Amino acid sequence: MVIKDKRVLVIGLGISGIPTVNTLLSLGAKVTVNDKKTQEELKDILKELDTNKVDLILGKHPENMALFDLIILSPGVPTDLMFIQEARKMGVTIMGELELAYRLCEGKFVAITGTNGKTTTTALTGEIFKNAKKETYIVGNIGIAAISKIQEASADAIMVTEVSSFQLESIIDFKPKIAAILNITPDHLNRHKTMENYIKAKSNIFKNQDKNNYLVLNVDNEITYELRSLAKSIVIPFSRKQKLEKGAYVIDDYIVIKEENKKYEIICKVDELKIPGKHNLENALAAVAIAHWSGIDNKTIADTLRNFRGVEHRIEFVAEIEGVDFVNDSKGTNPDAAIRAIEAMKTPIVLIAGGMDKGSDFNEFLHSFQGKVKYLVLLGETAQKIKKTAQKNGFYEISIVENMEQAVQLAAKVAQVGDTVLLSPACASWDMYPSFEVRGKHFKECVNKLRG
Repeated sequence: MVIKDKRVLVIGLGISGIPTVNTLLSLGAKVTVNDKKTQEELKDILKELDTNKVDLILGKHPENMALFDLIILSPGVPTDLMFIQEARKMGVTIMGELELAYRLCEGKFVAITGTNGKTTTTALTGEIFKNAKKETYIVGNIGIAAISKIQEASADAIMVTEVSSFQLESIIDFKPKIAAILNITPDHLNRHKTMENYIKAKSNIFKNQDKNNYLVLNVDNEITYELRSLAKSIVIPFSRKQKLEKGAYVIDDYIVIKEENKKYEIICKVDELKIPGKHNLENALAAVAIAHWSGIDNKTIADTLRNFRGVEHRIEFVAEIEGVDFVNDSKGTNPDAAIRAIEAMKTPIVLIAGGMDKGSDFNEFLHSFQGKVKYLVLLGETAQKIKKTAQKNGFYEISIVENMEQAVQLAAKVAQVGDTVLLSPACASWDMYPSFEVRGKHFKECVNKLRG
């Protein structure tokens, strides 16, 4: 793909926006940057750019789309905005940062998506590849834009990439060697409008694959496994509930791998995993399948599984204070993710939840309490909505607070020896925080202040 002298409009200065602009500049593009935020609001971010080399359109939409040869969208930018539709009608090429990275990168992509578990699975898969002495880059929605590593990556590189539905909306030719869909449950309906649209976006991960590629799918998630009928690639199933003719599964409390018409091979015992919960067993099975069908030996896979301790903000143990455990699951940004965190806890729970409303229904979330959650502390714009749902489901041990400091202080007061205070919001962070990472870090700061 030739970039030199192309007139490129980059829309959105998020995590991927800055490295996209800098990469384009290094390749000789004429870059214009657009963001709905003003120059004052973006002053810290703009320090990472050479603003003398770019044109800025800030605080408003561009007016003349005919000025551009190529438009690159950051994942947070909806693809149905009027000025983007106008550019599409003019024949301007529009793609996301992921598509641009794919076209410019010499290495091969392993792409992982799913409503929940994709960050943990991406991190675990990346560790397996690294331990196998492969040139590995762990990129994507995990926090490191793929575009930022493409000039380092050789033709032998493996780009282990977490991809979101937002990123998959704007792909064109993106074709991973191995793709994985971990699960699909309702999420981001404020953006995608319907489940059908959300599922379609997720399934874009394999739309360009062929018979030389692999698609790893979760047998235990019906919506996900139904997508196998649309695949042109080789489907590799995984399951924590069923024995399979081929794929990764569990037998007699062992994780095993099986190729067609061969005996299964043992990887390791389930209880050797350091990451808790049934959902993390599913994540491990997906990583095993990806690694095995990438040609990585079982010993490397097993050793990595035994040593991997998870990632920050995913059921992350923070501290034990006066007999109470504090756990940070700020990445629980939808009800299904929070349910998984609740299921992973072995003790009574004081739960901190609430945040930005993504159009989620909270009934199943409340049903998961099942005597495990003894008290609910709510904050953010969904607080009243969750409280009403809780009361409708017969749960009344609830308080609404204004901020995280109050939430942690109240939870600590309510909790007794042997309990767990769990932050698993079931909502996005954007009503109060710029990201779930910032929310999780603030929770940990508040917990550490309890020590006095």
